[in-house]
Amino acid sequence: MVFQRAAMREFASNAAAIFVALFFILLTVILIRLLSQAAGGRLPPDAVLYLIGFSALNNLSTLLALTLFMSVLLTLTRVYRDSEMVVWFASGLPLTAWIGPVLRFSLPIVAVIAAVSTYLSPWSQNKAQVYRTQLESRDDVSKVAPGTFREASSGQRVFFVESIAENEAEVKNVFVALYQEERLGVIVAARGSIEREANGDRFAVLFDGRRYDGKPGTPDFRVTRFERYAIRIEAKEVGAIEQTPRGLATPELIAKGEKPLLGELSWRIGLPIAALVLTLIAIPLSFVNPRAGRAANLIFAIFIFTAYINALGVAQAWIAQDKVSFALGAAAVHIVMVLVLFSLFAQRMSLFSFLRR
Repeated sequence: MVFQRAAMREFASNAAAIFVALFFILLTVILIRLLSQAAGGRLPPDAVLYLIGFSALNNLSTLLALTLFMSVLLTLTRVYRDSEMVVWFASGLPLTAWIGPVLRFSLPIVAVIAAVSTYLSPWSQNKAQVYRTQLESRDDVSKVAPGTFREASSGQRVFFVESIAENEAEVKNVFVALYQEERLGVIVAARGSIEREANGDRFAVLFDGRRYDGKPGTPDFRVTRFERYAIRIEAKEVGAIEQTPRGLATPELIAKGEKPLLGELSWRIGLPIAALVLTLIAIPLSFVNPRAGRAANLIFAIFIFTAYINALGVAQAWIAQDKVSFALGAAAVHIVMVLVLFSLFAQRMSLFSFLRR
């Protein structure tokens, strides 16, 4: 039918526009959060780009579910607003006739959401955990950024470099503060570099500088000039990677069958189901009453989406805490929303039947 083909095209165009807008909003939120961590010294600046990618992949399934829901809702809202739905009903077609076109459009995207939720999101979460562990295991000198004071993980050293030389092998105007055995040492140097010995030991080597060494509050104080000064960089062991349920592969969740893992499994399975149910809810929810305004159904739609997703999170937590069984927790939220779906369809269809009279 002409109506259905036109609706499919409009579904696709609206979905593309909504996804691009939501994706850029998501990237902006993630970027602001990571840049604040980098500015506070909790995250190296060179790690921001990688973590943005991992975070975006981790939230992609929820983003696609919202995109699917909003694209169908906005398309059918426009059909109501332009009185095209009047022609639809005048042709003898019920509201349920929209289920077929909506399912043909939504099922491929729901399949993508299922693949992202069960495979891609756990992979990205696991990679992010591995990457953060590697960042934490980096030595203190490698974390130094120009123009930023950087405290060592032991709390005994503070590093500062003003700039990096053009050859990127040296840094200029180096400041190091050391606190050892109740003595405070301050080292300033014109330049510095990293050198590696044959046995694998690494040293931060400073050139053309001074060392001020003394005990705070006492006259015990000395100044040493040097042409070359080496500080050994202690190698840090890579810590064990903390495995969380969100980072485990879906087959592993099923195989282990522990309560916290089953809670995560209910979320992964529930998200594509929720996307499909929400898409069908958008059909009766798109009804627009010109006297009530155009924003009323959008506000209600946002409320339904938020409540549905939060309910899935609550069910996940209850399953993980063994408050409810996996079967009950995984199915209860969807059953309630399916009942809401049927009630909305019944309400709209009864309303249209009354108007025809």
